[in-house]
Amino acid sequence: MSTRQRVLVTAGASGIGAAIARAFADDGARVSFVDIDANAVSAAVAADPRLHGVALDVSDPLAVGSWFDDVLAEWRGVDVLVNNAGIAGPTSYVEDISTEQWRDCLAVGLDSHFFTSSRAAAAMKAQRSGSIISISSTAGLYGYGMRSPYAATKWAVIGLIKSLAVELGPFGVRANAICPGSVDGPRMRGVIERQAAAAGVDPAIVEREYLSGQSISRFVQPNEIADMCRFLASPAAAMVSGQAIAVDGHTETFHID
Repeated sequence: MSTRQRVLVTAGASGIGAAIARAFADDGARVSFVDIDANAVSAAVAADPRLHGVALDVSDPLAVGSWFDDVLAEWRGVDVLVNNAGIAGPTSYVEDISTEQWRDCLAVGLDSHFFTSSRAAAAMKAQRSGSIISISSTAGLYGYGMRSPYAATKWAVIGLIKSLAVELGPFGVRANAICPGSVDGPRMRGVIERQAAAAGVDPAIVEREYLSGQSISRFVQPNEIADMCRFLASPAAAMVSGQAIAVDGHTETFHID
């Protein structure tokens, strides 16, 4: 790209977030990411010195504010915000979910998107350009039994993004959500194992159930989510805003026994 983008990524030390951070760095962008895992942050920066990493809890508005203060003081603006933070939450029937589990899931998966987006929105409105991208999920498009807190956050993220698109459009700022399907990696494997344990079945059965509900029967790769972020942040997507875009191989059904 001719102009070096200034990119912020949450939960960027591993998995999808790390793939997103590296993809923008490959395009020549300045990238700062945050993650709650300090060891993972150090390892990610050591592996790729192009990246700037900070260890913090995105559910803490003061910590998020400090990150934005430091980055904006140096960069004098921000072009792209990718809200990737979220946690799986409990795998349980709703009556077995504690208030603490519910609130923890929403704090990371929804509150953090508000904290970062509110700061990014102010900066982007001032410069009259920018792109806010939040990672939702296909769980934000369908009901997700035994994962109600997670699904609630993902539906709410889409509502937040669509509202931001309305507010920010007059200033030339776009807001979109990406809804990944089953993304290959340790996190998805953990989801499968917990769901299998809760149902009392072999994890291979749960994996087959996920894949059987897709037209393209394989897991999504993290770089495929990163590629969609790159597109949404690019001039090629100048008129794409307020959308919830699935990257999931086309989910036909979303029911796990």
